[in-house]
Amino acid sequence: MNRSLLVVLAGAAMMFNVGCATKKYVRNEAAPVINKTNELDDLTAKNTKSIRDVDARAQQGIQGVNDKAASADQKAASAGQAADQAQQAANQASGKVDALTNTVANLDNYRPVVDTSVHFAFNSAVLSKKAKAALDQLGAEIPNTKGYLIQLIGGTDSVGSARYNYKLSEQRASAVVQYLATKFDVPAHKIYVAGLGKDKEVAPNSSAKGRAQNRRVDVQLMTNIQDATSAQNVTPAAPNSR
Repeated sequence: MNRSLLVVLAGAAMMFNVGCATKKYVRNEAAPVINKTNELDDLTAKNTKSIRDVDARAQQGIQGVNDKAASADQKAASAGQAADQAQQAANQASGKVDALTNTVANLDNYRPVVDTSVHFAFNSAVLSKKAKAALDQLGAEIPNTKGYLIQLIGGTDSVGSARYNYKLSEQRASAVVQYLATKFDVPAHKIYVAGLGKDKEVAPNSSAKGRAQNRRVDVQLMTNIQDATSAQNVTPAAPNSR
């Protein structure tokens, strides 16, 4: 009985020792695998993060290229529009030059019928009563003149810059154009205008009287009907010395 018990106990001890050894063996064998798995997980996580970072940078780069391309397209479109506008302005200027050239050439076929000069106050483009009276005398001849054309040459004294005086001489000529067009129904294509500023003086600018004579618009009623009639002169309005 005691002997059988000892055998059983010895067997149990042997089985316990075998079980412990097996578990220890499993742990020893499994540990490297688990560690390797953990290392692979960490590496996978790092690779995933790196891939995401690269993808984010790539997306930013692509967006940057797209933005630059869009900006370049917009600049190209703006440049194209500017070029079109410049070409349009050039075409308009060319048309005006051609029209002016034709007008100047046609002036050789015209002879004066009536001429007058209207004068202006210093630094002014407002018609005085005397200036309007002189224009009324000239305008009275328009209905009796066939194939007519009116030439206006604006002038100034020498005070001020050349650029300002060109503008002022044009404003004075425009005042005459507006008066004739309004009161005598003169169409725009019948009027030839030039603003010469101080370039064409009729009297020395060294005196107040001479400067007053230069603040003027010379007006000529002309016709392309050729006959023996000599040109008439309307007495110019007295210079406005104000």
